[in-house]
Amino acid sequence: MDVDWKSVRRVLVVRLRSIGDTVLSTPSLIALKRFLPEADVDILLEDWVAPLLDGFDSVDRVIVTRDDFRSRLKAAREIRRQKYDVVFNLHGGPTSGLFVRVSGADHRVGYENYRWPSIYNHRLSSPADFWKRDENHSAEQQLALLGFVGVPVEDRPPSRLIVTSSASTSLAKKFDLAGATFNETAPFALLHPAAAFETKQWDARNFARVADALRERGLKTIAVAAKDERQVLDALEHSTAADIITFDNLALPEITALASKAELFVGNDSGIAHIAGALNTPSVVIFGSSNRVHWRPWTAAPNEVVFESFHCQPCPGFECREFGDAPCIRNVTVESVVAAIDRVLAQKRADPKARP
Repeated sequence: MDVDWKSVRRVLVVRLRSIGDTVLSTPSLIALKRFLPEADVDILLEDWVAPLLDGFDSVDRVIVTRDDFRSRLKAAREIRRQKYDVVFNLHGGPTSGLFVRVSGADHRVGYENYRWPSIYNHRLSSPADFWKRDENHSAEQQLALLGFVGVPVEDRPPSRLIVTSSASTSLAKKFDLAGATFNETAPFALLHPAAAFETKQWDARNFARVADALRERGLKTIAVAAKDERQVLDALEHSTAADIITFDNLALPEITALASKAELFVGNDSGIAHIAGALNTPSVVIFGSSNRVHWRPWTAAPNEVVFESFHCQPCPGFECREFGDAPCIRNVTVESVVAAIDRVLAQKRADPKARP
C-alpha cells in the first residue's frame, strides 16, 4: 500500500549505534522535515550519542534508549504511545526491528535484507536499485528508504549539525582550564588521531609530523580523543615540536562547537570526521580498512580522502586477516597526507564561499 502523505502527522526514524551513523542520518531528517513541515519528525537514538542533535531544527523530538532491558522497554512504551503513522528503520539490526514492530505504525519501512523482514510492509531491495548504481554512500543508503516511499531526496542533502550556545560556553570554560582562550585562538586545525580499530588508526607519530607541517603553514593544532584514548594524545604530544592543545574530556556538542571554528580537520575515518563534515569544515580523512565510498565525508566543503590501495579493501576491520599488521593504514605516508592538506587549503582559499 502507498503512503498517503497528506494524512501523515507523526514520523519516527530509528537510528541506533554510533556517532557517524547519527551524523549521516541528518540528510534524511532534513529531507523528511522539508517534505512534512507540519508533521512531527522524531528520532530514536542511543543515549550517549543523542546530544549530537541538540538544537537540530529538523527534528521535533529525540527519544533515547540505553543498552539495557529496562531502558529499551521504557523507550518501546513511549514509541507505542506516540502512535506514529510512518516508521523508518535506518539501522536494520534486531533491536531496532523490535522498536519498529512495537510502534504499531501503519507504514514500516526497511530493507529486504534486514533481520526479520516481515516486520516491514515497505521493503526496498537495495540502495543500488533505487539510485541505479552499485556503490553508494551511507547517507544515500538511508535516503533511498525515504525516496522509495515518495519523499523527495534526489538532491541528496549534505549532513548538518547545530552549534548550541551552551556548548560554546562550556567549551570556552574547558579552554580556560587548559590555559588557553577559545574565542581568541589563532587559526587552528583539529586533529583526531584515534579510531575504533587498529586497521583504521594511523600512527600518532605520523600525526605529529602533520602537526609540524601545519605549524609551518601557520595553523595551530588542537587534538581530541576520548578519555580511554589518552595514550594516543600523549604519544602525539611527545612526538612533535609543535605547540599542541589536547582534550580527552569534551562532550559531543563541545566537539561540534570546536570543529565549527577549525580551519581544517585532519583525522582517521571516524565519527569525529563526520562531525567536521556536517559543519562544512574542510577535511582530510585517512582511510585504512573501511569502505571509502560508503564512509567518505558527506559535505559540500573541500575534502580529500587519503589511502593506500590493497586488494582486500574494504574489510570489517576488527583485525587484519590478510597481512596481520594492517598495511592499508600503516603504509599511508605523511607526504601524501600533507599534500592533500595543501590541496584542500588551496581549494578553500580559492573558494572562500565554500564554507558558510
